[in-house]
Amino acid sequence: MREPEESTSAASTAVVEESVHENLFSSRDLAQMAALGISQDEAARQIELFRNPAPYTRVIRPCTPGDGIRTLSETDEPLLELFAETAHQGKVGRFVPASGAATRMFKELLAYLNGEGKEPSQEVRAFFDNLPRLAFHEALREALAQDGLDLDDRVRRGDFRTVLSYLLTDQGLGYADLPKGLLLFHRYPEGPRTPFEEHMVEAAETLRDEAGVCRLHFTVPPDHEEAFRELLETARPWLEARYGVLFDVTFSHQRHSTDTLAVDPENRPFRLEDGALLFRPGGHGALLENLRSLGEDGWDLVQLKNIDNVVRDDRKPLVNRWKMLLGGLLVSLREQAFRLLEELEEGEGVDEAARFLDGELSRPLPDDFPQWSPAEQRRFLIEALDRPLRVCGVVRNQGEPGGGPFWVESPEGGVSLQIVETSQIDPKSPEQQAALRGSTHFSPVDIICALRDRTGKPYDLRRFVDPATVFIASKSHEGRPLKALERPGLWNGAMAGWNTVFVAVPVETFAPVKTVLDLLRPEHQEPGAGPASGSFPA
Repeated sequence: MREPEESTSAASTAVVEESVHENLFSSRDLAQMAALGISQDEAARQIELFRNPAPYTRVIRPCTPGDGIRTLSETDEPLLELFAETAHQGKVGRFVPASGAATRMFKELLAYLNGEGKEPSQEVRAFFDNLPRLAFHEALREALAQDGLDLDDRVRRGDFRTVLSYLLTDQGLGYADLPKGLLLFHRYPEGPRTPFEEHMVEAAETLRDEAGVCRLHFTVPPDHEEAFRELLETARPWLEARYGVLFDVTFSHQRHSTDTLAVDPENRPFRLEDGALLFRPGGHGALLENLRSLGEDGWDLVQLKNIDNVVRDDRKPLVNRWKMLLGGLLVSLREQAFRLLEELEEGEGVDEAARFLDGELSRPLPDDFPQWSPAEQRRFLIEALDRPLRVCGVVRNQGEPGGGPFWVESPEGGVSLQIVETSQIDPKSPEQQAALRGSTHFSPVDIICALRDRTGKPYDLRRFVDPATVFIASKSHEGRPLKALERPGLWNGAMAGWNTVFVAVPVETFAPVKTVLDLLRPEHQEPGAGPASGSFPA
């Protein structure tokens, strides 16, 4: 399967044949892979995915309210109370992928800084028209002042490239290479805050346990972990004092054992000038290992949310209420599933379990299920219910990039609810493209997950990955073309075997920052700040 230019969605369930191993890797290659924790079989499997990609994901239809998407009442007190009680017991934490650099956020500004175009683009002009409204304005002013430069004077004279150099490069703030979590997003009377701090505030208001402890885990780049730790030690005292909590914050890195092998355009292992293999980070799906480790460390329920999806304090009550509603629904559904599993293992409850699976979890039963023996029905229902569970908030599609909720048919014929990226859907199929155009909602990555079974044992999350749903992208290294492999996305193929429930949530709970101009949206500006000035790109 091929897609134009940047990305290609590929899938393969082929077994790696012995011939793939022949003359593929040298003894030096094997030593290099062993040092990374990657087996020869795994590297050969990745080569096979490049060579024999399988068809795109087949969607049946988009999920819509009443057909795969549930609706909840904002005033559903029982769910709110159920979540609060669960959090009080210390069973809930937050997992935040925070490894990505902010480079894409400043794409247009970097292009102008690097000399692309003599005149600033519409986006560059909009940025400078509104620079005083941005939370990092004061820090940028100080960075220039340290070298005897005046920010206002430089902007007034149109010396935009000097200002951008102090914003984006290590000449000043170095924002282009920093993780988003370390950038100043929001301005407050007591000082600006980063997304990292905003996640701590959200946790303080929703996740505290009986002892007042709030648990958060961030995946961060190794070379920036120290900066995150320094920010934590700066923010912790005043946040703990303000909210009366204690923060238990931990960090991890994307593991080298999840890196993937790059290949050349002929699908041969890509080699560096010294003959070594080139391995690349495996995408956010590689973070499944970090999430799995939390379950093994005793985490029970985990909120999953992107680092840049944060709002100011005046908008947090709505966001936090819906976080608690999603969590309460997850607890309720899991309790029902655990009870039904006990009954099934005792030889009872088949009819109720079947209705629960089909109705509450949107897992249609096989057409011939009524003709199966009672023992076969029980085995099927136990296997279907005894797996990780997630509740995912979805919002009305307003043109934001991201995967959407769909009814999906597996190659084996089963039907399930999945978050599917546009690149996973066949661009040449009129039927599949019609299903894509009919989509009304998309996933803002507002998810709460249950990681442990009814005995308290953590699920081995690797068992529930669809290894076929990888992504292949055309890249380059030192001017040479290559193809790179991304593992099944964390909330896409990596969770394909989970039981999934979609819930419609207000679009006001979603405030991503994909470009720097997104910080001028009302959800990121002080109340009463008024609309941003200047014209913006469509």
